[in-house]
Amino acid sequence: MSTVNRRVAAQIEGDFVVFLIRARINRWWKLPLHLWFVSTMPKMIKEIEANPSSGFLGHQMLGFGVLVQYWRSAAQLVAYARDRDKVHYPYWVEFNRKIGSRGDIGIWHETYLVKAGQYEAIYNNMPLFGLAKASKTLDATGVHATARGRLGETDGTDAPISPDGQPS
Repeated sequence: MSTVNRRVAAQIEGDFVVFLIRARINRWWKLPLHLWFVSTMPKMIKEIEANPSSGFLGHQMLGFGVLVQYWRSAAQLVAYARDRDKVHYPYWVEFNRKIGSRGDIGIWHETYLVKAGQYEAIYNNMPLFGLAKASKTLDATGVHATARGRLGETDGTDAPISPDGQPS
C-alpha cells in the first residue's frame, strides 16, 4: 500500500455518519459454537460496497478489530440494518437467537452524525486511510494547512508549525 508523502486533508460534501462497531469474544472456549459469526462482517461489507446507492461511503479496520464505517446518512445505515433482504438482518436475528445476552460474544457500536464542515482530518506519509479513503483528499495548504483552518475557524493567525518548531 503506497503512502501519500505530503500533507493532505479529507474533504466530503454535506453531512455524513461515522459508525464504529466491534465484536468481542468473551468466552474463547465457546468459539467453535459460533464460527458462523466470524464470517458475517466481511459478507456485509462486500454487499454494501457493491451497492453505491446504499449510502455506504467506505470503511477502515482499526486495531483490536474496530471497524469504522462512513455512511452518507443515519437513515441509510438503519435502512440497511433493517432490510430483511440484505445480509445483515438474518445474521442479526441469528445472533439474538443463538447468543443474545448470554455473554459469549459482545457487540458494541456507536453512531456519530457529523454536520457538514464539523470535522477535520489530516494525513501525512500515510496511505489513504479513514475518512480520506471514504471521501476525497486535497492538499493541506492555504486555509487547509491547520486544524482551525480545516474547521473553518481560522482568523489567519494559526500558521502551521515548521520543522524548527516555529509558526511558518
